[in-house]
Amino acid sequence: MKPDLIDRIYECSFVPELWPGVPDELATLADARGGLLFAVRDKVLNWTSSTNLSEVFQTYVNDGWFTRCTRRVCLFSQNQPKFLVEHDFWTKDQLDDNPIYRDFFRPRGLGWSAGTGLAMPTGDNIVFSVERAYDRGPIEKAQVETLNTLRPHLARAALIAARLGLQSAKGANDTLAAMGLPALVIDEDGVVIEANALMNELPGHVKWRTQNRILLTDARANELLWASLPGLDSATETAVHSFPLRGADGRAAMVAHIVPIRRSAHDIFARAYALLVVTPLTARRAPSVELLRSLFDLTSSEARVARGLATGESLDDIAASGSVTRNTVRSQLQQVLEKTGGTRQAEITALLSNAVLGQDRSKE
Repeated sequence: MKPDLIDRIYECSFVPELWPGVPDELATLADARGGLLFAVRDKVLNWTSSTNLSEVFQTYVNDGWFTRCTRRVCLFSQNQPKFLVEHDFWTKDQLDDNPIYRDFFRPRGLGWSAGTGLAMPTGDNIVFSVERAYDRGPIEKAQVETLNTLRPHLARAALIAARLGLQSAKGANDTLAAMGLPALVIDEDGVVIEANALMNELPGHVKWRTQNRILLTDARANELLWASLPGLDSATETAVHSFPLRGADGRAAMVAHIVPIRRSAHDIFARAYALLVVTPLTARRAPSVELLRSLFDLTSSEARVARGLATGESLDDIAASGSVTRNTVRSQLQQVLEKTGGTRQAEITALLSNAVLGQDRSKE
């Protein structure tokens, strides 16, 4: 983990003109030429890239290559909560025959990438990628794993940036209003500095206390909220910064995300330490592995266990399908319980039965 890079990632949540520097750093980690971020909602595309790739991807968008490219469709269809490379979904011959690679990327000296898709329940469809020179060869597994350690932070930061349309935040009040989601900012002591109207409309989940403090009515979520604040200064993978808010029936109704306010973002949110933003969950069918990890900071294996339980599989079924031991699955289940605030296996099924994507955003 690189704490300075993580701080810059969160800074870009609210100061998107700084995004080009973050893909540059991600690209350096993967020995790539640069990187980019695409965000789509309601068919509206916003994007940014490393400065040295901006002309290439301006052509990619303006000349219609983006709409014809199947790469983002493959990223989402793989349903994997991690960065993927070309050979995860294409053979060498298929890649050689792919017109986007053959006629666009390779003539421009590109052709290898590591990318990840983030389909959020808000309707935001987000893609991060780093782009490597073709003559350098495919991105290696070690570099991909390094990118994966940063993925939860990229997901939270990109969600905020996407909600703001990759536009610079103009001030605390205007930014919270523009989010289109319940949100508030708090200082280091947990005192609410400002909240938007949508947050004030959640009496079933949020109660206001004296001295501008809040209480989440889901007791376990409230514990996770206050435990997460000191952890914002830590880059450990075990820190939980996204967690479910359960209704009276024990099912997940919303997910709370804690987003640190870092560096120049303090110019927008004076005295603020973190943003609390809440995303909704809808319908009642099994969640995807992608959504589980994006929302609850689960590892790939933990997300697979959670999804298996939500679909009615036993621990033995999950162990068999993953070619691991039952004890391994039980250990992963314990981590899922800790991160989602549950105490028993049955709670996971009840908790996650509401978590869905709602629609197939790979077609956007």
